[in-house]
Amino acid sequence: MGIEAIGIQDSALDAEVIAIADAGFKSIGLKKYRLEITSLGDAQSRTKHRVDLVSFIQKLDLDEATKARAQINPLRLFDDKREDVKKQMAQAPLLLDYLSEESLKDFQNVQKHLTALNVEFSVNPRMVRGLDYYTGTTFEFVHELLGAQSGIGGGGRYDGLMSELGGQELSGIGFGLGIDRCVLAADAEGISFDQEFTSDLFIIPLGEETKTEALKIAQLLRASGLRVEISFGDRALKGSMKAADKSGAAYVIVLGESEITSGTVELKEMSTGKTSSVTLSSLQNHLLSVFAK
Repeated sequence: MGIEAIGIQDSALDAEVIAIADAGFKSIGLKKYRLEITSLGDAQSRTKHRVDLVSFIQKLDLDEATKARAQINPLRLFDDKREDVKKQMAQAPLLLDYLSEESLKDFQNVQKHLTALNVEFSVNPRMVRGLDYYTGTTFEFVHELLGAQSGIGGGGRYDGLMSELGGQELSGIGFGLGIDRCVLAADAEGISFDQEFTSDLFIIPLGEETKTEALKIAQLLRASGLRVEISFGDRALKGSMKAADKSGAAYVIVLGESEITSGTVELKEMSTGKTSSVTLSSLQNHLLSVFAK
């Protein structure tokens, strides 16, 4: 899962996409991860760097197969796990040192925006993403407790991808997170997702004519952050009350034609059985004040 932003090239947008990903990991309680960012620059920057990097690699003491792979994508050698290759690549030219003035300013702006958003990060000039179409800003979230398979998500800008696939010349940036990796990371941190999700309000519409009003009420309350369920189907009132109890809803309202006409409903608190009359126009504020306590 992830997000994509298509059609705009802006360092502020890059930062927002990264911040959304960071907020996503925080929302499930993850703490032991770090964000690494870099820039692959523009085409001119990448071309100059590639020439020098390939020349550097050809002078190393590497097997021919490795040198041949480097001709296709020399950046891959930065991610080589062999110790002898790592040691030789330690002095390799870095793409960040080849950024054009415009690309460098763009990357500096990304960092400025992330800092303003309180998103912690480190610049990793040797970062290698798994896909070759990235341009400009790239990033990866790395979890400290997952060993070799530590990436839990990442992404970057891919300004040339659309046209390469036969589409329009559109810029884009996005990220994807690995759900399985996130579950493993959460498990490593002792985070459990075995929690019950209950409703704040269960609405029981009586008859077909009241369902439209029930849908409107639910939509309004959900927009306020309240969790609302509706009893659908042709259940009798008794069956709907059983469903409300099973859902764990804190409150229930029965919505019939008389309630719609009067504009007032009986709000039942499920834990105590107590009821109180509340106008439909004040239901939202009433529930918000109750749950704010």
